[in-house]
Amino acid sequence: MRLSVNKILEMKTNNDKITMLTCTDASFAKLLDDEGIDVFLIGDSLGMVIQGFDSTIPVSIDDINYHMECCIRTSKRALILADMPFGTYPDPQVAYENAVFLMQNGASMVKLEGGESVAPIITYLVERGIPVCGHIGLTPQSINLTGSYKIQGKNKEQVEQLIKDGLSLQKAGAAMTVLELMPTDVGKQITEQLDIPTIGIGAGKFCDGQILNLYDMLDVYPEKKPKFAKNFLAGNGSIKDAIKKYVEEVKKGTFPDENYSY
Repeated sequence: MRLSVNKILEMKTNNDKITMLTCTDASFAKLLDDEGIDVFLIGDSLGMVIQGFDSTIPVSIDDINYHMECCIRTSKRALILADMPFGTYPDPQVAYENAVFLMQNGASMVKLEGGESVAPIITYLVERGIPVCGHIGLTPQSINLTGSYKIQGKNKEQVEQLIKDGLSLQKAGAAMTVLELMPTDVGKQITEQLDIPTIGIGAGKFCDGQILNLYDMLDVYPEKKPKFAKNFLAGNGSIKDAIKKYVEEVKKGTFPDENYSY
């Protein structure tokens, strides 16, 4: 039986670190499931690591759905978190229609990028039975506005806004939120102020869980990798051992250490 949203919420209460990796195919889904990965993110980063684009912008909801269905077929335990791609949640009703499509095809939860601005959309979805994961800090779908992948929360105003965003998502009904690319102390502040789990990616060791792109942590993606992307295949004898080591280090709280944090 798959982990439920309520079980993920309990993991924060019990200080049981949540393990998450991106997953896009049946073979890896079976392996990750067997090694105890708690959540699969069917992420729009597949546009870069699988489709070869230079951003996540071209990814469609049909792309997400195709890869999600591949992962569902060979896994039994992991919660399935599906990204809502760029342009699929411009307003509550369109977001609802797209989220329903993913949920009816097997998603356990959907993920939206953004802070206060998407809170009304999250409320609309949650009120209609759709669990939602937020995503604040660096939001890759905004690359055409930001121009680059910059560290967030570098000054007092930015930190205050990130905390405000996190609280807004929680109030809107989000069940958890991803914190991306921010100093460790900022990730800690947000995590301490939220009752819902935080999942860090470049946000330090104090988050309630961690996520990496599978292609980064196996050192497969050919482009330059961010500082937080530890190569877990190095020093381990197989991909299976690398996944096992990732789970072990996240659960113990030894990843990320200062070498993979800001």
